[in-house]
Amino acid sequence: MPEQYVVELKHVTKKFPGVVAMRDMHIQIKPGEIHGLVGENGAGKSTLIKVLTGVYVPEEGEIYVDGKRHIYKNPVQAVEAGIACVYQELNIVKMLSVVDNVFMGRKITNKFGLLDYGYMHQETQKALAALGQTGIDTRMECGKLGVGQQQMVEIAKAITQNAKLIIMDEPTSSLGEQEVKQLMDTVRVLKDRGIAILFVSHKLEELFELCDRVTVMRDGEHILTRNIADMNEDLLIEAMVGRTLDNQYPKIPTTRGEQILKVENLSQIGVLKDVSFEAYAGEILAFAGLVGAGRTETMRAIFGAEKPDSGKIFIKGQEVHFKNPGQAIRSGMAFLTEDRKGQGLVLSESVKVNLIMANMKQYRKGPLLNHGHIKEISQKNVSTLRIKTPTIEEVVVQLSGGNQQKVVIGKWINSDADIYMFDEPTRGIDVGAKIEVYNVMNSLLKEGKCIIMVSSELPEVLGMADRVIVMREGRVMAEIPRESPHFNQNDIMKAAWGGEIQ
Repeated sequence: MPEQYVVELKHVTKKFPGVVAMRDMHIQIKPGEIHGLVGENGAGKSTLIKVLTGVYVPEEGEIYVDGKRHIYKNPVQAVEAGIACVYQELNIVKMLSVVDNVFMGRKITNKFGLLDYGYMHQETQKALAALGQTGIDTRMECGKLGVGQQQMVEIAKAITQNAKLIIMDEPTSSLGEQEVKQLMDTVRVLKDRGIAILFVSHKLEELFELCDRVTVMRDGEHILTRNIADMNEDLLIEAMVGRTLDNQYPKIPTTRGEQILKVENLSQIGVLKDVSFEAYAGEILAFAGLVGAGRTETMRAIFGAEKPDSGKIFIKGQEVHFKNPGQAIRSGMAFLTEDRKGQGLVLSESVKVNLIMANMKQYRKGPLLNHGHIKEISQKNVSTLRIKTPTIEEVVVQLSGGNQQKVVIGKWINSDADIYMFDEPTRGIDVGAKIEVYNVMNSLLKEGKCIIMVSSELPEVLGMADRVIVMREGRVMAEIPRESPHFNQNDIMKAAWGGEIQ
C-alpha cells in the first residue's frame, strides 16, 4: 500500500516575468512529522510556501492534501484544505484582542446571528492550553504580549482552523533563548497531536534537534530529501550551496589601528546605564547579550536615532553630539539596522535606488544624478554580494529576505563610512550568504574600517570578533578580548545572565 502523505507536491513550476522561481518541485510531508526545509536565499523556499498557502498559483504541477488533489486560487482555500502558515513577519493585529486575532476572517455566530464570543473564547483557551499557554488572557490586546506569545497566538489560530500542516517560516529569528526552547516544546506537542510541521530555518542546529526529515532546495529546484539522522552539517551545507565550505567563519588576522570611537557613560533612563567602551580601526568589536540587554539601544543612541540622557561620544578624539542619523552619516558612521524592512530599506523602490540611498551626493553630476555611475556601482554590488535579482531595476519588496539584507549591506558599503555598526547582520540568511557578509567585513577591515557587530549568535561572535562586550539590562557586564581564556560560549553566557567570570 503506497505511503499516505498529508501534503504532496508533484512537478510544480512557478514563473514570473524573466525568471523561473521554482521548477519541477516535488516534496512529500507525512502526517505528524517535522519536516525541515533549507536552502540559500533565493533558493525558492518562499515561493514554495506561497504556492502551498494559495498566495501563488503555479503554472504547472499538482498539489495533494490527504491524497486529494486541490486547485486553490487564494489563501482562504488553502486554509480550508488544512494548510496554515506562521510567517517570519507575524500576521498579528496588535490593537485587537487575542481571541479576535485567532478568529480573524471567520464569522462564528450564535442562534441570534450575533458573534459567539463565548464559544470563541472557549476554543481559543483550549488551543492555547494545548500549547501549554494557560497564562495568556484571551481578552488582552495582542500588542501587549511578547513576540514569543504572539507567535503562540498564531499557532493557536492554526489549531482552531484544524490545520493538518503548519508551515513555520524562520520561527525563531526574533526569539530569545527561553522563547526558542518554548517554541521547540510546542512543535513537539503539535507533532504528538498528529499535525505535520514544515520547519523553515537557516539555523542548522535547530533542524538537527527537531526534524525527522529535511528537504534541500537550490535555484528553485529540489536537491534532496533525507532522514535528518543520515545527514550532518557539512552535507547539508554542500547540498544547499553546491560546493563545500571549508570555513564557516573566515576570520582574517588584522592589526588594530587607531581609536575611532569612544563612548563614555552613555545613559538613558530605563534603557542604558553608564555604557562605556572603545572601538578601533581594523577590528571587529562584538556586542553579545540576551534579548533586551540594550545592545541595539546602544547603537541607536550612538547613531543619533535615540537621544541619551547623559554621556559622551567621541569620533577620532573629537566629541560629537548627533541630533539625528543624518549627522552621524555625515560624520562617517553607518548603521545596518536589525529591522531591514522597517528601517533599512524603501521596499517600494528598486534595488538600484536602495543601493545608493545612503550617499546620493556621491552619484551626482552637477545638479543631476549620474545614472551611468549609479548603474555601474549597482551592478558591481549585485555581483560582489551575489544579490539574486532579475535586474537592478527590480523592486526590493520582491526579493527574498536574505537578498534584501544584502541590499542593505551594499547601501552602507557605498557610503564609504569609517565606522560600520552591523546589528544582527546575518539574521534570516543562509550559510553561504553569511560567509559573503563575513567576507565583506574582512574587506572593510583591510581598508582600516572599524566594525561593531551586534549578534545573538554566539558561534558568529566567537568566529569573527576580536573583542566582545557582554551586556545585561542596559549595562556592560564584561569585556573579553579574543586572546582571553574567557573568550568562550560558557563565560559569555554567564556574563549575559549576570554572573561574574573569574
